Amino acid sequence: MDVLYKPDSSIARLLVMLLVNLTQLDSGIVSLLQKEAGRKMLLDSKRGLLKQILRQFDSTSPLRKKGVSGTLRNCCFEAENQLQNLLLITEFLWPALLLPVAGKKIYSEQETSKMPLELGSALSIEREPWDDPEFRVEALESIYLIIVQEAGLRAFWSVNGPRILQDGYEDEEDPKVMEAYERVGSLLVHGGGTEEPSSSSETPK
Repeated sequence: MDVLYKPDSSIARLLVMLLVNLTQLDSGIVSLLQKEAGRKMLLDSKRGLLKQILRQFDSTSPLRKKGVSGTLRNCCFEAENQLQNLLLITEFLWPALLLPVAGKKIYSEQETSKMPLELGSALSIEREPWDDPEFRVEALESIYLIIVQEAGLRAFWSVNGPRILQDGYEDEEDPKVMEAYERVGSLLVHGGGTEEPSSSSETPK
């Protein structure tokens, strides 16, 4: 596994495909995501691995989508120290996190004007529902890990994240997913409910 941590490793492309195709994941790759060093490697902006992984988010393969969702959630555990690297790929990050939990609403041009282009475009048209509640729970857990950081909370407000979650919550019927929405909602309230949140939040353990 040590070769995966080398900056110039030729295995990088293979690693991306392994991470987003769960049927090919072996114990070594799983252990990579469980290690802090492995998550940091994926978040290294110079490597661009996470960006490549998030590009697979619009795949028609449920397994690939599941791989992207799980990988992103693991990376979000490093948000306290790697938030800047996460926010550097905003155009891919927020669609991957918000589309699964956005509900059915079709947004107007005015509502999407301040959103990243990819997110706004997707929310302005009719879209396929995310039937697997596990996707939605993972997305909400990832959002929580990001917005518990003050800069992450500000970034979330900047893309109209709270409004998107509110609309998604109104369409939600699964109790476990609703609980995950409510956990994020309580953090938004604790953060002051404005675009200038307080810095009193702590990273969940």
